[in-house]
Amino acid sequence: MKLVQHFIDGRFVESENGRRFVNVNPATGDVLGEVAEGGKPEIDRAVAAARRAFGEWGRMPVAKRSAILNRIADLIEERSEELARLETLDTGKPLSLSRTLDIPRAAYNFRFFAAFVKGLGTEAFQMDDVALNYVLRRPVGVAGLISPWNLPLLLLTWKVAPCLAAGNTCVIKPAELTPMTATKLAEICQEAGLPDGVLNVVHGFGPDAAGSALTEHPDVNLISLTGETTTGKAVMRAAATNLKRVAFELGGKNPNIIFADADLDDAVETTVRSSFSNQGEVCLCGSRVYVERPIYDEFLRRMVEKAKGLVVGDPFDEKTNVGALISEEHLHRVEGFIERAVKEGGRILVGGRRPEHMTRGYYLEPTIIVDVDRRCEIVQQEVFGPVITVQPFDSEEEVIEQANDTHYGLSATIWTTNLKRAHRVAARLEAGIIWINTWFLRDLRTPFGGMKQSGIGREGGVHSFEFFTELTNVCVKL
Repeated sequence: MKLVQHFIDGRFVESENGRRFVNVNPATGDVLGEVAEGGKPEIDRAVAAARRAFGEWGRMPVAKRSAILNRIADLIEERSEELARLETLDTGKPLSLSRTLDIPRAAYNFRFFAAFVKGLGTEAFQMDDVALNYVLRRPVGVAGLISPWNLPLLLLTWKVAPCLAAGNTCVIKPAELTPMTATKLAEICQEAGLPDGVLNVVHGFGPDAAGSALTEHPDVNLISLTGETTTGKAVMRAAATNLKRVAFELGGKNPNIIFADADLDDAVETTVRSSFSNQGEVCLCGSRVYVERPIYDEFLRRMVEKAKGLVVGDPFDEKTNVGALISEEHLHRVEGFIERAVKEGGRILVGGRRPEHMTRGYYLEPTIIVDVDRRCEIVQQEVFGPVITVQPFDSEEEVIEQANDTHYGLSATIWTTNLKRAHRVAARLEAGIIWINTWFLRDLRTPFGGMKQSGIGREGGVHSFEFFTELTNVCVKL
């Protein structure tokens, strides 16, 4: 994809002013190609197309919409290798991860919501012999979908699938760093028979560009964003101008709590995965690890050993466990967190630097930092890289207090074989999703989202449709 274009009203087009920006391969620093840089004119055209298409698509029988979504899933699976390679080129993540997580889950998102919408119901209430109330569910209109760069196709389809299943149309603004699979998805949707204008893709930047034009547009009814917290605040301000409905999945600084009675082998193995998978560029990563003091030294020893054994390298090499960070700018940002942590008294047990054998690209070794205070920046702020802190604790009360001591509240993980403790601690943690003796295990029917500054609203199952549909109560006097 040497040139990535917008997809508006069923056609691939350039920007009106002809502007483009470069797309860089994080693994090498080489330019992959150019991307059309959209702005207000492109957003206006895309929103107008989505508004025109809304009438036909919103009225289409659910079974027919569902069939088109299943056809999209079929085509994603048929092109899985192509999509996996594009995802790895764009993000720098290992190809093995793109193949086994990103692309299969993207297809499953469409299958799940295509099936779920066919069984979606509403409520009915009878007021004795006086009246009958029943509820109608209908699509809202045009949705602005803003997707991130860490799991580009997976998280985009997590929005697109319920949006379309509910009968809405959409304008997608992908992250400028990862434009390729969103564009390929538009091509797949067209081949699957999605009517022109139902799905549109406009590439570009955020503030004073395509992003702000989309969030401020008066004909956009909903905004769904997955991104970082600062962006969420800006989008919320823009959406307030005409009271758009918003759903945000934002940052996380997620605690991993490991009690002394935990299955240590399983806890270590899974913590390594939750810390360094996808280069730590996952909002659900367990970046704050709290270990009960009796097993603290042993846990650290095993974690360091496992981290040293992870292969950092070419994402297209099957042996690679950790690929490149998304950009040079982001690499410098993560390195800055590490440098400041050391100045604040932190001690690096492993990693903390670029691997010597990788002379090109934006790589960082998996990093474990100890001896940090709970108020340190690296304990409080989201790093979004392969960097974790490990701290000891002595009591249940102490670790609950520390785990909740942040303005984030996305996820948490508890490791213990004590069933009563597991439930007791889970009930007191301020997080939208809590795993016990596991991580990243998802049932798509369950609510997903964050507390505090980690987000607004919930996605998954009926919760996605609560956002993407309007409810009308009809009261009939008997």
